[in-house]
Amino acid sequence: MRDRPTSPSLSTTWRRWYPAAVARPTMSPAWWTWIASRDSLTARLIAAADGRPFRVRLLDQRIGRPGHDEARALGLRPRERAWLREVALCIEEQPWVVARSVVPLARLHGQRLDRLGERSLGHWLFRQPDLERGPIEVSRAAAGFHGGLGPWGRRSVFRHGRFAVLVQEFFLDTMSDELGLPPR
Repeated sequence: MRDRPTSPSLSTTWRRWYPAAVARPTMSPAWWTWIASRDSLTARLIAAADGRPFRVRLLDQRIGRPGHDEARALGLRPRERAWLREVALCIEEQPWVVARSVVPLARLHGQRLDRLGERSLGHWLFRQPDLERGPIEVSRAAAGFHGGLGPWGRRSVFRHGRFAVLVQEFFLDTMSDELGLPPR
């Protein structure tokens, strides 16, 4: 993978992230169950699909510079490079969630995440015995790297040993419509 600059929509996108508890009063109870869950989103989506085919569609994967808010969440120095991965989590080929993961290169420690392809990062993460998930933060901003819009985004930092990854998940209107969730 070669280093290339982050796309303009990513580098110029500025999101405000709030602790999930701060956003809770503005969120419906149905959305709160999705936003506040600390288990695998992949497993929850498969269950919600009710037997319909689930697929991870790889949108982009490269070495590059994370956005300012991403670097701050991971404690990275300015211009520090990271492994960046963007995927769409699809039910019957329709994206329900788009996700962006950021791993500081210094924290990869031999993990072969570039070989995940169209497999779920969450499936790998939740098999790690010492996995710790940091606090969940919430945003109302659109993903910025995918054309679909949605009501909510969430993110948290996962750690296992010295490995750390920022996982950002943006719920799309297609999911909201399909599950009959309220706009917010």
